[in-house]
Amino acid sequence: MNNYLSELTVIIVTFKTNDKVLNNCLKSINSEVKTLIIENSNKLDNKDQIESEFKNVEVIFSGENLGMGRGNNFGLNKVKTKYALILNPDVICEKNFFSNINRFLSGSIDFTLIGGVYDRLTDYKPAGLFNDADLTESNFDKELNLYDVDWVGGHTILVNLNKFQNKNIFDESFFLFFEETDLCKSVKKKKEKVYMSPDLKIDHLGWKGSFATDEKFEIESIKLRNWHYMWSLFYYNKKNNGYLFALSKTIMRLIRSIIRIIYYSITFNTKERTIYTYRFLGLINSIFLKKSYFRIEFKD
Repeated sequence: MNNYLSELTVIIVTFKTNDKVLNNCLKSINSEVKTLIIENSNKLDNKDQIESEFKNVEVIFSGENLGMGRGNNFGLNKVKTKYALILNPDVICEKNFFSNINRFLSGSIDFTLIGGVYDRLTDYKPAGLFNDADLTESNFDKELNLYDVDWVGGHTILVNLNKFQNKNIFDESFFLFFEETDLCKSVKKKKEKVYMSPDLKIDHLGWKGSFATDEKFEIESIKLRNWHYMWSLFYYNKKNNGYLFALSKTIMRLIRSIIRIIYYSITFNTKERTIYTYRFLGLINSIFLKKSYFRIEFKD
């Protein structure tokens, strides 16, 4: 088989990512593949070490915390190849990952997005259908050895850039969560192909890709995740199905959050109270059509 890896660029968006986590990701990437790290700030202490050890890697500073969607768009606009592989920094590619991805880079398979699979058991699905039905044999294309799916996880996405009019493929209104689901939704609306490949195996650590690995920032991480999960949930449903549909999908979550804030305040459970307070705040801001403005401020 011919080698088409020169047609691929890896994009990794980071934000104060743990050095060990990022290094393990970079070690799993084939050294022939151009890799761009988009650091969502203006500082990365080990930039020189990374670029010295990994000759295929370039670190680029965005200058601010753009979030996942804008951060990936920023990186994609630096890509000169036909294909891009979006990877979370807490992903480790299985040893045959890049020899297997090579067959998708020849142009012989018509696709827009291809997602990977986990190489170990996990509670999270790597891909699925919008109606929440389980994948079956009817979703599997034996000839291509690919599952025809509606959505894939944002931690590992092979993007055929030829299918897009420009490289701002993500809706930048999202800061965190649902940006990849929204992308898949837009691709499916165009009647284009989204696949999951059983040959693209990865180990996804989960929530290790940014400052969340630092225990002293646990509460800040909880606030950010919960605020943006609820904001993005409402916005995604509103964008794709209308305001009233989004409200019907989330109103019980709003009520539960209020009840649990009261309960955990009475029982002095600070962590749980924080979770539901920020879920409430994210959702209420989205209901009132506020932008996804919430950020955690860090002092270097």
